Amino acid sequence: MSADKLQELHVPAGSAASGPYALRVDPEQAGWGYSGLRVLELEPGGSHTLATGDSEWIVLPLSGGCTVHTQGEFFELQGRESVFGGVSDFAYVPRDAHAQIASGAGGRFALAGAKCERRLPARYGPAPEVPVELRGSGTCSRQVNNFAAADTFGCDKLIAVEVLTPGGNWSSYPPHKHDEHRPGAESELEEIYYFEIEQGGVGYHRVSPSRPGGADVLAEVRTGDAVLIPDGWHGPSIAAPGRHMYYLNVMAGPGADRAWLIRDHPDHSWIRDTWPTQPVDARLPLYGTGTRAGTGPGTGVEAETGTGAGNGPAAGTGTGAGAAGTGTGPETRPEAEGGHR
Repeated sequence: MSADKLQELHVPAGSAASGPYALRVDPEQAGWGYSGLRVLELEPGGSHTLATGDSEWIVLPLSGGCTVHTQGEFFELQGRESVFGGVSDFAYVPRDAHAQIASGAGGRFALAGAKCERRLPARYGPAPEVPVELRGSGTCSRQVNNFAAADTFGCDKLIAVEVLTPGGNWSSYPPHKHDEHRPGAESELEEIYYFEIEQGGVGYHRVSPSRPGGADVLAEVRTGDAVLIPDGWHGPSIAAPGRHMYYLNVMAGPGADRAWLIRDHPDHSWIRDTWPTQPVDARLPLYGTGTRAGTGPGTGVEAETGTGAGNGPAAGTGTGAGAAGTGTGPETRPEAEGGHR
């Protein structure tokens, strides 16, 4: 695929394939400045060399495991059977580097990237240290794997999380936006949603304009689809009954602070007032984690007004995934007030 700009914000599976990538969305194709996502497919015994250029990257197994060799470091990622099977470990690869990604059994691997300025150390993110958060309640219940949230893993620009929505539920709700810099209230972040739907099902995703001529999408999404969000109120993401929905969120922007500050759509923020009276969906978490319970609300996501998220921890200070749990499985923590993914 050339560097021509993609013509639509909904990118159906296969429509942005390029070489070994089932999906390739670089900033040039998206028509913006920072966020990128590639989905690498490797046959058994296959390998691929990633030239990072001016971007930082996280290698995240979607299915299967792999090794990542970069900057004199060798990371063995155990991965997972599928995105519905568990939390995965991951590897951070800095800008201005090369990384060899190889898989003995083959698999599919998300490469989440962001153009950045600082060159940070290559690091390994263990699966047991990924905070797993349950957000919302009732039919708005969802699970968030905060593997590279702004407050859990140090990057220069990149923010990335996974969301799992049980069949029949809504997530990314109430709709919210982060398309303008409002100090202490809202970040300017480009975002990519990458979807997988259980057992060949379908889901739906909405983006409505926040400005004249802004992004306007109502898409039926399937496994391998992506939605680009340069601006606009995004949500809900709707999982059809009987089929769980997964999406990977990749975000980055020009702000000096790496933060996820969002604003609720004023017509829909009332839904959060109903959550305290309803239980969290009993199907969550979607897979056994062998986890310990969290000790309190998570930090770094928006507060009651929809404007939280602080700066991430200092990058390059260790080899783990950041200030997460230390038990034998991913840390599970209750919802931070106002979380919308």
